[in-house]
Amino acid sequence: LGGIGCHGMAVWLPDRPTLAVTQMGGEGANWIGQSPFTGVDHIFQNMGDGTYFHSGLLAIRAAIASKVNITYKILVNGSVAMTGGQPIEGEDMAGEITTPEIARQLAGEGIARIAVLSDDIEKYTANSFPAGVTIHHRNEIDRVQKELRGIGGVTALLYDQTCAAEARRLRKRGEFPDPDRRVVINELVCEGCGDCSVQSNCISIEPVETEFGRKRTINQSSCNKDFSCLEGYCPSFATIIG
Repeated sequence: LGGIGCHGMAVWLPDRPTLAVTQMGGEGANWIGQSPFTGVDHIFQNMGDGTYFHSGLLAIRAAIASKVNITYKILVNGSVAMTGGQPIEGEDMAGEITTPEIARQLAGEGIARIAVLSDDIEKYTANSFPAGVTIHHRNEIDRVQKELRGIGGVTALLYDQTCAAEARRLRKRGEFPDPDRRVVINELVCEGCGDCSVQSNCISIEPVETEFGRKRTINQSSCNKDFSCLEGYCPSFATIIG
């Protein structure tokens, strides 16, 4: 199920069926009423960290009290990106909400199984999270989701990665690490199969018409340097350093 926030765009993707956008803070509460009347045993519910801090925790509490089978996939990207990249907490509050804080709060609410995924798991220390919380690289998301799907009750998957749009803004201001590395596509080698787009789901990979047909190119002005396009098995990709 979808919700309010950037992940609401998942509703538009035909190959990733996502349904039922709710009001902010109602994510997953609709499943409480629907679950007794469907043969579906378990669902995943998207939620952003902005919604979580706003009122989403109330829906999670309701799901726990109702004992429904649901996994909350909480995106912790550190900003309210859809309205300009504000920090999750207002300027009059101290600090920002973090992944370990969310994990501790969810554990306190009674969620027994919590998994954390990130593009950079080295930033966590051994005692960052409550006992029982597991940490995985983002590439393991499919395996972790299948594991959580088989656990009864409410589970949580915290996906920790800086918002790509916000990272690009901060790089322009010199306030965020900017890897000295770029990815380019050799159009003479590219066969235009599109697997790079499947692997990365990235809008910076664009079609380009050549005398040999339609190929792919990377729009360097919008590239977020996520490098997930390299996950495809393709000899046309090259990385440029310096």
